[in-house]
Amino acid sequence: MNRRYVLSLSFAAIALSWARVLWGAFGSPHIAPADFSRLVLNIVLVKAVVFGVIVALLWAGGESLRGLGFVSPLPVLVKGVLAPADARAAADHGAAGVVVSNHGGRQLDGVPAPITMLPAIRDAVAGDIEILIDGGVRRGTDVLKALALGARAVMLGRPVLWGLTLDGSNGVRAVLEHIRYELDLAMALAGVADVGRVDPGIVMV
Repeated sequence: MNRRYVLSLSFAAIALSWARVLWGAFGSPHIAPADFSRLVLNIVLVKAVVFGVIVALLWAGGESLRGLGFVSPLPVLVKGVLAPADARAAADHGAAGVVVSNHGGRQLDGVPAPITMLPAIRDAVAGDIEILIDGGVRRGTDVLKALALGARAVMLGRPVLWGLTLDGSNGVRAVLEHIRYELDLAMALAGVADVGRVDPGIVMV
């Protein structure tokens, strides 16, 4: 298995997005917004303890990214990239790849979907580093679109959680197998024989 160290560019502050406002108004009576905020804070603190470092990523010097070498010898992927300029900067400062993501759209209202920015980021890095995409992948056809527009792989979040909720590990396995089946079918119907050679022309942008 190829392993990667993922540096997630999360947030400098907890956003007041409409999703959170609506959660507070119509969400579970057992989970208040304050509880959710504490949960997020605890996750961030756990990450800091596990990795032993809190990184302030500054492209001006790039030393914070290169300095992760003392934490792990694994290649570093920078997650949370939406701007082509940031993707290029990550490549120039030694990242092995970027994960195009808007963190589920739960931070800044109105940000573009990751797949919308994928072609521009593909052009910006010009094949120098790997590109993964996170967010909005629900079907096998979504996987094919992402591959066509420049991603090497996709990351799955909510579908896996849905499967886990429905039937535990068996549910997760069923979701992954179904997405794989849909991808195989979509490739056959689009005349694609190799996931590594998907013609961008099959997607209209």
